[in-house]
Amino acid sequence: MLETSSRLLSLLALLQSRPAWTGSELAERLEVTTRTIRNDVDRLRELGYPVDATRGPAGHYQLGVGAKLPPLLLDDEEAVAVAVGLRTGAGVVGMAESSARALTKLEQVLPHRLRRQVNAIHSTMEKGPDNTGSNVPDPEIDPAVLTAVAACIRDEHYLRFDYSVPVGTPIRGPGSGSASDLPILVEPYRLVSWQRYWYLVARDESGAWHTYRVDWMSLRMATGRRYKPRPMPGDDYTDFVLRDVATTGWKVHARITVFAPAQEVLSRIHAAVGVVESVDENTSVLVTGADSLEIVAVYIGMLGLDFHVDNPPELVQHLRTIGNRYLRAIDD
Repeated sequence: MLETSSRLLSLLALLQSRPAWTGSELAERLEVTTRTIRNDVDRLRELGYPVDATRGPAGHYQLGVGAKLPPLLLDDEEAVAVAVGLRTGAGVVGMAESSARALTKLEQVLPHRLRRQVNAIHSTMEKGPDNTGSNVPDPEIDPAVLTAVAACIRDEHYLRFDYSVPVGTPIRGPGSGSASDLPILVEPYRLVSWQRYWYLVARDESGAWHTYRVDWMSLRMATGRRYKPRPMPGDDYTDFVLRDVATTGWKVHARITVFAPAQEVLSRIHAAVGVVESVDENTSVLVTGADSLEIVAVYIGMLGLDFHVDNPPELVQHLRTIGNRYLRAIDD
């Protein structure tokens, strides 16, 4: 019995790994007869796994669409989360091949309704640049909210939600510091994943563009109303989020005078680090921020350019402290 169960799991794994197998190929892989393969296929069908069989010279077996998710019995939310995570991992150095193989196996047996959810999230999302140094806990994202937002983007439906920004959070926009008094109605265009956060880029009723943290959104009843898409010029949704967060969304904000042309500063930073304003041909201002004074200090130190801190005073004091520490480290 144990041998049969093990063989059935191996057969399932093979059927998931590629679209079609002949009976002789499966028999050779599992070191059994083709008759045993036929019997095992019947057992899988009895257990609820649809295995399609094609007769004739080109005959083969393949796992049918809508099968259960062997050997892990994932629920709908788990299956969507794993598929989205694998698609994201496909872009990670060293994980592309293994992520692609796992994703192929999973998507082959995803029911159509779940595959549409995965495709909606994938087609409507972008990923910002990776950044390290923040010790802020990961926000909790409701998979149902993420899926619903992605579906509205895909179907070009208006999205209505309440928006609650935690008190004291340095961010502008509707609902800052409290729950929004009235539901927000927007045209949703893109989901951007950056720094472990999910952001929605949307156009409000006045035509202005905004970013919204998905973990601060509470969806209202679906509108079912379609809007006529008016995409952001250049489709620069990720860049819009990076700049918006860099200028408004950090816990610590700083204004730095850099003694170099704006173009030189821009060539040394990413849009996620801040916004550069030109003063004259030899001077510029960097508006930047982060979750702590320590991270800001690291950023501006890595510029490799002379600078002066305009504000905040706390950053000036922090630089004085670490500057003295460095000096003591090299004193004879």
